[in-house]
Amino acid sequence: MMNKYIKMMTAGVMLTGMLSLAACSSGGSEAASPPPSAPPSASPAPATSAPSPEASDAAPPTAVSPAPGGGMGQNTAAQLTELLELAKQGKAPGLPFAAHTDLIDDVKKAWGEPDKEEGAGQGIYATYSAKHAVIGFNKGSLIFDVRSSAAELQQLTLEQIEETLGKPDDVKTSGNDSIYIYKAGEQFQLKFVIPQSTGKVDHISVFSEQDSINNMAG
Repeated sequence: MMNKYIKMMTAGVMLTGMLSLAACSSGGSEAASPPPSAPPSASPAPATSAPSPEASDAAPPTAVSPAPGGGMGQNTAAQLTELLELAKQGKAPGLPFAAHTDLIDDVKKAWGEPDKEEGAGQGIYATYSAKHAVIGFNKGSLIFDVRSSAAELQQLTLEQIEETLGKPDDVKTSGNDSIYIYKAGEQFQLKFVIPQSTGKVDHISVFSEQDSINNMAG
């Protein structure tokens, strides 16, 4: 009987132990389970820094290159070169009549009667104000002097003239005017008439000295 009791006590103790072990095992399992992990946070994008005003201001400004050549403009040089080339043909720019070859009759046929005609030296000069032109001709009606006072010519200075054409071959004066004379081939002279009061060209003259002396009609 005693043995049966001991066996029953032993079985009870063993059952109690097993239940305790099961409870501990269950509790330990829950404790060992890691908590749900938070979703990984995205790494923040590096901030883009705006350029500092100091850095921007410190950049040197772009230098503007000076116009090549300096001094007189290319247009003025070309204008003077053209004047000399036309003078070699007895012509002034913008005027269709040439000294040494054309007659005053050709001028009057194209332009009509001049505003005035007056004698000067051994020749006669016809003024066409609207054309900014004065035409000198001899007694045989041959043109020996073509003068132009066009506005573009009146912007020229002696410094500009000499820079392109060099020093004049001769210089004369007439009252307060200085006359700078350049040879234009064998036949003609190119004259720049510059008043002292302005320092700029008043008019130019393409002149055939031979025809001013030879009056043909005597």
